[in-house]
Amino acid sequence: MAAGGEQTQSQYIIHHLTNWSVGEGFWTWHVDTLIWSIGLGLIFLAIFRSAAKKADTGVPGKFQCFIEMIVEFVNDTVTGTFHGRNPLIAPLALTIFVWVLLMNLMDLVPVDFIPYLAQVIGEHVFGMDPHHVYMKVVPTTDLNMTFALSIGVFVLMIYYSIKIKGIGGFMKELSFTPFNHWAFIPVNLVLELVTLFAKPLSLALRLFGNLYAGELIFILIALTGLYQLPMHFVWAVFHLLVIPLQAFIFMMLTIVYLSMAHEDH
Repeated sequence: MAAGGEQTQSQYIIHHLTNWSVGEGFWTWHVDTLIWSIGLGLIFLAIFRSAAKKADTGVPGKFQCFIEMIVEFVNDTVTGTFHGRNPLIAPLALTIFVWVLLMNLMDLVPVDFIPYLAQVIGEHVFGMDPHHVYMKVVPTTDLNMTFALSIGVFVLMIYYSIKIKGIGGFMKELSFTPFNHWAFIPVNLVLELVTLFAKPLSLALRLFGNLYAGELIFILIALTGLYQLPMHFVWAVFHLLVIPLQAFIFMMLTIVYLSMAHEDH
């Protein structure tokens, strides 16, 4: 899908930022987000399963060393941050880090490559109008995906808060923090509930905002035509810092929030 031709620059940008959607209203499904996120999740499982099956207790190969470095990095992060006892946290942190990293890495794919293939397939196989074929390949540029991840973390936060502290203890924590007096219960509830709901909100918006901005810049670079490749390379090199950093931040905050949920005051 070229920048020029029948599309204006505004139409080109809007087309790239539009998801392949099915349904209407609340029940709209972003099919491309589902396909790429599930597909990358399966790739993550296949890679780590292969590494586990081929693991050698002797001299490990480069592939095994690479996987062990990731696992050790995540394990050290969990050990140094999480202060409770829960065998779920380390596997959860590893899953979040690698899955989000893989989804973020799709941002490095040239913005016209996969959407153009989708248009060709849609036109010649299904007889569709190419301008009505949409394909966003970076799941983390979709608010639905980032909110789905953060809501999952939020549910775990509530679950472990109630499991560790009990319903009474959890409600007491909300009612008597930070001011430990019954007269301040309304003030405490407002402050603590805002803080509680701000956690998943900030998780989702931080990841979405950084990746969406990066993708938008790649799209704007694609409009430059002749200078697209060198400019794309320069921005991609810089973006290599953003991609793992955002995956690490999402993982780190998840560990911190779940660690707070396990604290029994």
